[in-house]
Amino acid sequence: MADIIELKATDLAAMLCSRVCHDLINPIGAIGNGLEVLGDPNQAEMAEGARDLIASAARQSRAKLEFARLAYGASSTSGTDIDTRECERVARILFEIEKADLEWNVPLILLPKHKAKLFMNMLLIAAMSVPRGGQVTASITGDAGNEVFEFTSKSDPEKRQKTLVPSGAAGLLAGTPDEGFVDARGIQPFYTGLLARMTEMDISIGITDDVFRFTATPKAAAAAV
Repeated sequence: MADIIELKATDLAAMLCSRVCHDLINPIGAIGNGLEVLGDPNQAEMAEGARDLIASAARQSRAKLEFARLAYGASSTSGTDIDTRECERVARILFEIEKADLEWNVPLILLPKHKAKLFMNMLLIAAMSVPRGGQVTASITGDAGNEVFEFTSKSDPEKRQKTLVPSGAAGLLAGTPDEGFVDARGIQPFYTGLLARMTEMDISIGITDDVFRFTATPKAAAAAV
């Protein structure tokens, strides 16, 4: 078995910052382009399209920033727990810009900060399993301290796109990427796996009968099965 890659804190921070910048550069660039059009009197006929572009890009930017704040950061939240209502609020904002629909089967509970971050990062990976649209279901079951996270998804059959496990995700989640190293492109699933190890959760990911299944189970419960 390959050794789990250990990143320096500075490298982890740098890659997560790079990931956030990568997610934001396109919508923020689109806002800039739209403003340039609005400021050019020679392109007055394109003003309505520019306003639509700015509005769409602003929604994308907000969704990505809200997600990053909770899933990667959350350092300024009071106490050590996060209400799942806040997770739901951010999740629904995120899915306003995703092609998939979200079914939220999560009770109103408090999650330890790192578990909440794990849950939100798992949600993003689940959304990536249906890139052209479909249904993503997010669930939490179990008693406090022994929560089980479960995500399922299935592509929209009309899109003629198979449900998939995001490329390289299994190795990155395990901390043993196929390429033998981690870069900014793979840092999000790698960070998800790191959060799982920090919270002593076992992760399972795969496809069964064209349904994507992604779970995180407390190690004690997984060992008892």
